[in-house]
Amino acid sequence: MKAWVFDRPGHIEFRDVAKPILVEPYGAVLEPVLISPCSSDAHTVFGGSTPKFENHVLGHECVARVVEVASGVREFSPGEIVAVPAITPDWRAVAIQEGNDRHAEEHFSGHRLGRTRPGVFAEYFAIPDSDTTLAKIPGGVSLEQALMAVDVMTTGFTGAEAADIKTGDIVCVIGIGPVGLMAIAAAVHLGAARVIAVGSRPVCVELAKRYGATDVIDYHGGDIAAQVLSMTNGIGPDSVIIAGGGDEVFTQAVDMVRYGIGVISNVNYYGGTGNLGFPKFSGGRGMAGKTVRTELAKGGRARIQRMLNMIRYGRVDPTPLITHRMKGLESIPAALSLMNEKPRDLIKTSVEV
Repeated sequence: MKAWVFDRPGHIEFRDVAKPILVEPYGAVLEPVLISPCSSDAHTVFGGSTPKFENHVLGHECVARVVEVASGVREFSPGEIVAVPAITPDWRAVAIQEGNDRHAEEHFSGHRLGRTRPGVFAEYFAIPDSDTTLAKIPGGVSLEQALMAVDVMTTGFTGAEAADIKTGDIVCVIGIGPVGLMAIAAAVHLGAARVIAVGSRPVCVELAKRYGATDVIDYHGGDIAAQVLSMTNGIGPDSVIIAGGGDEVFTQAVDMVRYGIGVISNVNYYGGTGNLGFPKFSGGRGMAGKTVRTELAKGGRARIQRMLNMIRYGRVDPTPLITHRMKGLESIPAALSLMNEKPRDLIKTSVEV
């Protein structure tokens, strides 16, 4: 079969690779129907990373058609179109009984698709456990909506859930790309009264307001922490969700979040190595009572089906996140380049295979 293989930093190649083998007794082989390259795929290709295995196929955002199922699969059949979660934990790992579903066997063990096993930038890919991983797409949910649910929607909602939002809270969302936009929608549903969004791209600003942002401030308007503190009479927001930005936003979140009960929820990716700055003064010299949580998105079948229910019953429509639509597996490099360059009219791309 043909697949886009990440073979060296900055480069992917369309080449022949072996078709995935069906994993018994619970696996499935699938063919992509819709793919959305992620910014993390772009970070991997263009950020200096090296392949983790031979014929490293990237990609983890996908709606796919089931081609073949193993003998033990009960609830999915060939021909069915399903949502494929970006996060695919091994639900049989013992540590999951401790609630550690995303890092059960090793660091980031829940994030295997396109990271430690071949991903979806291919004619076919395999999932080892179908019944606990793949999600049914209910009536009334489009394939594009399902595509947005498998990663960016669940990541944004994860960020909001980890922020411990209470009814009437003031919440600041830093970064209003697709994940931040979904975090805004989630914060509103969890009861936030005021949502201050931080971002600059006009297409994102407009959509942030549609999803419930009450205020929008620009990165380029000066120190964002100072702006948010000024808007909240020096108290700061009850929660800060970091969904984008460089290393500096972590420090700014600590600077602005409320003393005593404030929560910082980070679902942002920070490239490279080194340290993120924790300011002594706004950190109360270690005694400010500010909580920091760092989260990978929640995944698996039950989680994604909950996201799809939010769409089905009209609570959230992620369709406007898709601003660029392409066709054919050959479009993957162009879609990846868009996610890397982030033109001002971009939020997310979709590729119809």
